[in-house]
Amino acid sequence: MKRYGIIIAVLLVVTGSLWAQEEIGATNPEYLGIETAQQQLKEISVDKFEHEGYWSSSISSDSGYSISRLFAGGPSGKEPIEEEEGQNIPDQYVLGTRVDFLRRGHTNFTVYPVRPIPIEGITKTISVWVAGRNFNHTLNILIQDYFGRSYELYMGKLNFQGWKRLTVAIPPQAEDGKNGIVQRNYHYNNQMGIRVTGFRINCDPTEAQGSYYIYFDDLRAVTDLFAENDRDPDDMNDAW
Repeated sequence: MKRYGIIIAVLLVVTGSLWAQEEIGATNPEYLGIETAQQQLKEISVDKFEHEGYWSSSISSDSGYSISRLFAGGPSGKEPIEEEEGQNIPDQYVLGTRVDFLRRGHTNFTVYPVRPIPIEGITKTISVWVAGRNFNHTLNILIQDYFGRSYELYMGKLNFQGWKRLTVAIPPQAEDGKNGIVQRNYHYNNQMGIRVTGFRINCDPTEAQGSYYIYFDDLRAVTDLFAENDRDPDDMNDAW
């Protein structure tokens, strides 16, 4: 039942997130629909923010300075991934970032990993738990597609108290396999997926002052693993 619930949730997020795709030109409702009936949707953990020093932050030196570190804690409302239950996977910390603004104005800052984080399969949605401290700043996620091209997807405003799970749908690639966010090259079935390169927080100029705190936990994705599991085990590997 939980697996069916995930599939329904993906469809609802895809439908409700059309307006968030305007930055990359995906405004056609059919563009975000299911591409094929042959899908194996699965929720997976991308990063739990458990490794000290793996994530950093930066802001323009003219606007302020920032620091990122881990803290014990996390949202009480999140449910564990079904396949991870009973495996004693560490999940004790969250990532905190503090920004001290030097002056008020239009600015942004980024929170990024040491290296891009790959997501297996064809990603449908990405979600993360955030404590945004009820500011009018906005959160965008930064990704790279199969060709290494960078994209920025809007996840939502941070004007809420406590923890909240923000989710964004990843639009399917164009039929020509070259335009849009490309996740798969149909010539090579062993190379697919996107990579997470960080988050960008765009600050409301009227509230970009003093100190600002933001926390992240449990970066997840719902991904289609059909192509991953359908590979020919006797096929050759072109990585040479």
